[in-house]
Amino acid sequence: MSKEFEIRREVELPGTPEQVWDAAATGPGNAGWLWPIEIEPGVAGKAEFGTVTAWDPPRHFAVRAEGEDGWFNSLEWIIEARAGGSAVVRYVHSGIFVDDWDSQYDSAGRHTDFYLHTLGQYLRYFPGQLATYLSVDGPASSATPEAFATVRRALGLTDATPGDPVRLSIPSTDQMDGVVDYVTDHFAGIRTDDGLVRVFGRGAWGAPVTVVYHVFNDRIDQHKTEQAWRGWLDELFQADAQRS
Repeated sequence: MSKEFEIRREVELPGTPEQVWDAAATGPGNAGWLWPIEIEPGVAGKAEFGTVTAWDPPRHFAVRAEGEDGWFNSLEWIIEARAGGSAVVRYVHSGIFVDDWDSQYDSAGRHTDFYLHTLGQYLRYFPGQLATYLSVDGPASSATPEAFATVRRALGLTDATPGDPVRLSIPSTDQMDGVVDYVTDHFAGIRTDDGLVRVFGRGAWGAPVTVVYHVFNDRIDQHKTEQAWRGWLDELFQADAQRS
């Protein structure tokens, strides 16, 4: 059954309105905390999420998509400066979910909180830097509510809290030392000296685990690194299935 939804957040971010705008309203900026998104500047410009409906840098940005039977999906950013070089963002995501409204609303709300937190990490530690974006899905067997606990355990995050040090040792990649910056029952974030590792436990909503890596150096071999993470996830869940 179709039903409207609205997700509102107000957050203070460690960046100027101009820095927040560049992160939210440009493709290269989005790659640093969300994913690369093509956005054509100006009202009526084309974007991945639809058509730009508000373009007033660095204060107001909005995109809206429309479909059959009144369906729509809308994202809006209102950005205000604060003393000390920070900015407050009023973010609204509204639209219509067609099926399984409660699950989709829960997922969208939790993803919003994680993404906005990652935006804050990007603005604080890697402002304006260009990112290489890597994204790897786990196997179909990771699309279960229990899967994220398996990943947390394998990464040494079972009892981790924000601020804890962590060392990632993924076969065929360089060892990475980092700090836990976010951890819940569904998501984990690790910040390294030159990147943000984001782990999405989407099994609660019927989707596989996803690992995203925003890398802020020009030495990364994207294909090799994605293969390494994919192989690690495949092996992890194959071993987990054999133990069950």
